[in-house]
Amino acid sequence: MTLEINVTDQSTALTDWITLREVELFLYKEAELADTHQFQAWFGLFTQDLLYWVPCNGDDAGIGKKIALINDNRPELDERLFRLGTKHAHAQLPRSRLSRVVSNIVLGDDYRRETGGTVTSRVIITEVRNGKTAHWGARVTHVLVRQEGELRMREKHVYLAANDEVLPNLTFII
Repeated sequence: MTLEINVTDQSTALTDWITLREVELFLYKEAELADTHQFQAWFGLFTQDLLYWVPCNGDDAGIGKKIALINDNRPELDERLFRLGTKHAHAQLPRSRLSRVVSNIVLGDDYRRETGGTVTSRVIITEVRNGKTAHWGARVTHVLVRQEGELRMREKHVYLAANDEVLPNLTFII
């Protein structure tokens, strides 16, 4: 019995693994920056033409067609982060302590290492504030692009599992 090893298949598998690992590390970095309130560094992960969208009342609402919890472009997100970074963000006094677990990271069929594409993942966010603990589960879709050799987020869509329920004020970065 001889074992044949296809070098092309191994090379492709290694490239796929490297690509997935790069995306995983990017999403872990994004989560760390958001959890530790490093707003400007987190904002720097986005492209100039960003879209940050968190729908409510179901997942099938089209962007801009129904009310959303968040539907920000670059100036709007910049303003949101400015407010969160000041002592005037009363809804975040004291600040939430946050911890995210990012998992189930899957590259979309359109994803290419050289250019980017769609990535889906799952996230559990634990928020502790004023003696209360809340857990937020979500499905997240990122549209990543490569700019100057680095991954950047062009779009981030967060589909909260409870987006059709009455929600408290979500003043932290989802």
